[in-house]
Amino acid sequence: MKTQARLWILAGFALGLAAALLWLQSARAWEQHLARSEMAGVLLYQSLQAKAPPPAGLDLVADAPSSGQEGQAVQPRRPEVQGGIVTEMSIQTGSERGPGLGAGLRLMIVSSRMRYAVADLEPASTATAAQQLGAVTRLLARHCSDPKVFAQFGDSGWLEVDGADYWGCQAAPKDLRLPAVVLAVVGLAILLGQSGETMSSFGGFARMLRQPRARGAAERYSAPGPAELQEIVSAVNDNLAGERAQIEKRATVLSGVSHDLGTPATRLRLRAALIQDQSLRHRLEADIDSMTGMIESVLTYTRSELSLEVPRQISMTALIEALVADYQDLDKPVSYQRLEPEVVQGAQSLFSARAGQGGLPDARRVLVMARPILLQRALTNLVDNALKYGRRALVQLEASSERVVITVEDEGSELTVAEIEEVLAPFQRGANSSAIDGFGLGLTIVATVAEQHGGALRFEQGRQGLRALLDIPRQ
Repeated sequence: MKTQARLWILAGFALGLAAALLWLQSARAWEQHLARSEMAGVLLYQSLQAKAPPPAGLDLVADAPSSGQEGQAVQPRRPEVQGGIVTEMSIQTGSERGPGLGAGLRLMIVSSRMRYAVADLEPASTATAAQQLGAVTRLLARHCSDPKVFAQFGDSGWLEVDGADYWGCQAAPKDLRLPAVVLAVVGLAILLGQSGETMSSFGGFARMLRQPRARGAAERYSAPGPAELQEIVSAVNDNLAGERAQIEKRATVLSGVSHDLGTPATRLRLRAALIQDQSLRHRLEADIDSMTGMIESVLTYTRSELSLEVPRQISMTALIEALVADYQDLDKPVSYQRLEPEVVQGAQSLFSARAGQGGLPDARRVLVMARPILLQRALTNLVDNALKYGRRALVQLEASSERVVITVEDEGSELTVAEIEEVLAPFQRGANSSAIDGFGLGLTIVATVAEQHGGALRFEQGRQGLRALLDIPRQ
């Protein structure tokens, strides 16, 4: 990515330099063009004042005078203009010395496109008459409108000034400032696009890492992008592969230990059955059950971390109903509070003034993509905890278009929210659990299953006791 970044930076610098050169070249050409037109105006004024030939590139055409009666002087005739926008101005020359002292210069500019803002030019108090005419011709050269210019100096006749070589559209240089701006914008867009694409590739991989085990994510990640990102992806894949290998090794060891302890535990049970003291025999059998149960709990927790089960679409309503029915068959105080069907209000029909109503089927709203065995194990642990620390368990289901929340509320539990959150760590148990069977892995397994489904386990205080909420997405 460093080499690519350097190339893009050099390309952007080259485009910016080219745009700047184009801009400067165009600005210099236009300044020379305007200065040349301004000088032509100054020389034109001197020619009109001295009645001398005009400078090269300018032609003066006399307008036909108006005819008068015999014996009367011929008066200069105002040029006749057929359409167009006329701009008129006067330049006083009373402050100058030489021929034509006190005479004035009148100008009439005819354009088919615009009216020239001659009022914004430099005032006569700070500029000579020649400079004022030069400012006018500079203004004509600034805009491409091919105007017709008529001039009258003093009492002489009107003259048409043909200065197309100075202020005509063909005389203007090519304006490269807009292409320079476009070139700079294109270069900037390329740089921003490439940097945005690079940041997007890193951001996409970061979002992928935020849910690494949810929904049966692939064992290895892949993300398009620069070589540095590929190195990061490879390192993450190697790290995940190492962690997974350690977990699998731990599960294999625990499975072997569980299997190896089966035979000695069976022999211990048989020998314990020969003990005549019933109280001692029961205590010994309880210790054996506790030992084997602890091994099985650790093995279950390790298997839940491996996420070996493939997610599939299941009905959360059916799963909860089956789970609650199993507890009820064993006369356990577990109940399921079913959701009321969602009622959709319809519109009025043409034949009835009453609006119709309809209910959405419950199964449609609680279909989820999940691992049913792990999810059933998590719900079983929540219900068992509710029965251990309370008198009964109430299971509820809430569903939206995106998420499903399963609530298990006990009755009469003495644990607070802060206390139950402290026992989420493995092998942690509550302060009032000394007389309750367990190994401190039940809630840990539930939290692990929730994370594997892209959800979370949280607790809150309910109306009758402590409430556990298992929140997972539907898709």
